[in-house]
Amino acid sequence: MDVFEAIRGRRSIRAFRETDVPQETVEKLIEAASWAPSAGNIQPWEFIVVRNPETKRRLAEAALGQSFIEEAPVVIVVCADEERSARGYGTRGKTLYCIQDTAAAIQNIHLAAYALGLGTCWVGAFREEEARKILEIPDGVRPVAIIPVGYPAESPSPRSRRPLKQIIHYEKF
Repeated sequence: MDVFEAIRGRRSIRAFRETDVPQETVEKLIEAASWAPSAGNIQPWEFIVVRNPETKRRLAEAALGQSFIEEAPVVIVVCADEERSARGYGTRGKTLYCIQDTAAAIQNIHLAAYALGLGTCWVGAFREEEARKILEIPDGVRPVAIIPVGYPAESPSPRSRRPLKQIIHYEKF
């Protein structure tokens, strides 16, 4: 699949078929994530794969009741190791670079999933401390996104995009 086709075709999927996602497919997604760029090649990402129905239910609750999370066969929680980034880049690494790096990894998951016929949704709205407790995430590691993964049971239409002339600035803002 052409990368531009994947970029334009990917949608946020919030309804999934009950078909399981094989472990090797999940690992392909995480491998794609691991090829994302990162500051100083520090690779501060950590991935928690969740299949347990009760854990998914609790994550959906922590995500402000977004029940489609528990309906996905697999959920990948992407975390940023703030301490790993801080060792290389101090405060800026801890507060910014690790977030940028995991965001790039998250986007790779979405594009790879689409190329494999899977649906995903980037869930950033969740109570972080609650997710941390549910998944026993250690201090210094921050959950950044909850990504439900499964075979889509919907085909959302494309959403509008701002025109390039509104978002491109040459030389100065």
